Amino acid sequence: MADILDYCKDLKKQRFKSGQVILPEGERLGKLYVLVEGQVEIIRERTQVTHVDEPGSIFGEMAVLLDMPHSATVKALSDVEAYEIPDALTFLDGHPEFSLHIAGMLARRLYYTTSYLVDLQQQAAGKRQDLDLVDEILASLVDPSKTGKKKRK
Repeated sequence: MADILDYCKDLKKQRFKSGQVILPEGERLGKLYVLVEGQVEIIRERTQVTHVDEPGSIFGEMAVLLDMPHSATVKALSDVEAYEIPDALTFLDGHPEFSLHIAGMLARRLYYTTSYLVDLQQQAAGKRQDLDLVDEILASLVDPSKTGKKKRK
């Protein structure tokens, strides 16, 4: 499959200054953005979920595909250049290769999220001693008096 940026070459580019909100949580804009250069952060309920700096990254797809308000804010961490797709549903309807790229991206995201949830469930059930050890180490950093209280087998 061709690089996602190749599919965007005829689209209008937008520039955003560091600190500028690209997509606001809670609003419904119907737009997609494809990162050309720069860094953005994804913020949900005032908490940074991640930051992204890989060209070709797509923002706004969940809101467009689910026809709902944006579930997170996308904010520029540096000067950002991105392709803007203003009427995203119409664009996706006419560009199935772009839609397939988004489907693959969402499938990867779901795979890693599911794996993470399984790890959390195993940790909660006491099946992941390696994760329990991380908790113990972090707890000892917060309260050094707890160091060495648990014996590991």
